[in-house]
Amino acid sequence: MTRADLRVVDARVVTPSGTLPGGVAATDGRIVAVGTETNLPDADREIDAEGNYLIPGFIDPHVHWGLSRYEFEDYHEGLAHDFETETRGAVHGGVTTVVNFLLQREPYLPDMDFFREVGRENSYIDFAYHAIVHQDHHVEEIEGLVDEGIRSFKVFFNWYKHASPELGIDHSDAGRVYQVLDTVSDVNGGVVMFHAENEDLAYERRQELKEEGRNDLEAWTEASPNVAEAMQIEQIGRLTEYTDSRAYIVHMSTAEGVDVCERFQDRGINLHAETLPAFLAHTNDEDLGVWGKISPPLRKERSKTRLWEGLRTGVVDYLGTDHCPHKIEFKEKDEGKYGDMWDAIPGDNNGIEYFLPVMMSEGVNENRLSMERVVEVCAENNAKRWGLYPRKGALVEGADADMVIVDLEKRRTVDDEFYHTMEPGYSTFHSDELTGLPTHTIVGGEVVVEDDELQVEPGDREYLPRGENGVPM
Repeated sequence: MTRADLRVVDARVVTPSGTLPGGVAATDGRIVAVGTETNLPDADREIDAEGNYLIPGFIDPHVHWGLSRYEFEDYHEGLAHDFETETRGAVHGGVTTVVNFLLQREPYLPDMDFFREVGRENSYIDFAYHAIVHQDHHVEEIEGLVDEGIRSFKVFFNWYKHASPELGIDHSDAGRVYQVLDTVSDVNGGVVMFHAENEDLAYERRQELKEEGRNDLEAWTEASPNVAEAMQIEQIGRLTEYTDSRAYIVHMSTAEGVDVCERFQDRGINLHAETLPAFLAHTNDEDLGVWGKISPPLRKERSKTRLWEGLRTGVVDYLGTDHCPHKIEFKEKDEGKYGDMWDAIPGDNNGIEYFLPVMMSEGVNENRLSMERVVEVCAENNAKRWGLYPRKGALVEGADADMVIVDLEKRRTVDDEFYHTMEPGYSTFHSDELTGLPTHTIVGGEVVVEDDELQVEPGDREYLPRGENGVPM
């Protein structure tokens, strides 16, 4: 048996066919054996998992690098900065692949060489891209972007007509939604992603709440009530059926959203949804100030409970973070944690670093989800949906050796020392204690984090172009 570069032994190995005692061996960045220790080759380095779980690295399909505009006016400069800082946090948290949203007003195709190289030079992990379609010329670019390995396109339907103009995102009406769905319906593996909130309703509610003098977190929820999400998902489902396309609701937050998705799925419509750790762990009556201002907003306990139920039943089949790196001064608009709720920037920060710990703490350790189901919705399904499987998302022979050893008893408090990203200091989870964290993160067969210590330099990672048959092995 040929000697391997690395093997992990004495682990509970989570594979697509179940959890087994043993380990995994890797050579040249790929998995060469999965099984009992006696069936693994000897290796130059051996890691004893000490009976802990060995799982595929999480895949975060929902991050926004390049938005750190408080520090960088230029999107490209911010993108380079964020790839280094935020993927550094990713590996500490057990995330080993990321799909980032490209966002600029200008056409994307002229900058594709830059987008590939900026990740290769600055990232600690492999990466792919979605494209946010918010200008007419972006719609015209879809065919060319497909040729560049991008097969997923995000639409803001009809959010950001008025909210947070500094983010530089234009909304899309039903006409553009139809255009994009119809165009992408002809793309093998193509998916249209939707931020689903009704801004027309939200605008009216914001004015009413401001006139009442409200400035609390619950008011932010009331400004975009549950029906605002449900009515958009309803339209998306009907337009997806009309165009025979494929749709994906990002960061779904409401019980009503789960109900709408379930109804369309039962009819065979390709409408699927992700949710976020924040929606699974927090509600809008907590003392979070503007740190809790997310778009869509935190909801009541009923929605939180229904989202967990949706994950168990398969109606909600994906998890992401919506990680938006901003300086705290930009988030708060220099007014502090309890500043102007209406003016503060929406979005949770540092999500990629607490993604895995939250799902272990709130999911596995609270018996809401099995370890196998957590791996499915946070790794395997994300890999399949975005054309990365089987190279990513599963511990199987031939796959990239992206692996995480998880100690379900390891505890950390989410404080400034917890984070390794750009801006430690705030999130919906700040001051919470989480139980179930990585001891080792392995990317491409290389140990990148061991016992909370970074072992490598950034760079030399791969852009993952998605073709008709997924990412090349």
